[in-house]
Amino acid sequence: MSLIGIALLIVVIVILLAVALFVVKNIVHLIINAVFGLITLFIVNFFHLMQYAGKPDIGYSIITVLICALGGLPGAILIIVLALIGITV
Repeated sequence: MSLIGIALLIVVIVILLAVALFVVKNIVHLIINAVFGLITLFIVNFFHLMQYAGKPDIGYSIITVLICALGGLPGAILIIVLALIGITV
């Protein structure tokens, strides 16, 4: 193998490692955000915080959990705001 081939192989490996590191950092951020969203939904229901606004607790459904898991904290806030204005998901 020539010197240019070895250099090209090293460059490709460095690029692949950089892409892998970028993906892992973003996945960790998304997982943390999803956990915060689900914890927020749990806390709102556990302490019955919706009853202070005269509304029932937010029910756990597949759609609600998916919105909180995929949307994270903004997804949980969206579910809470929708419940406050009377739209159940």
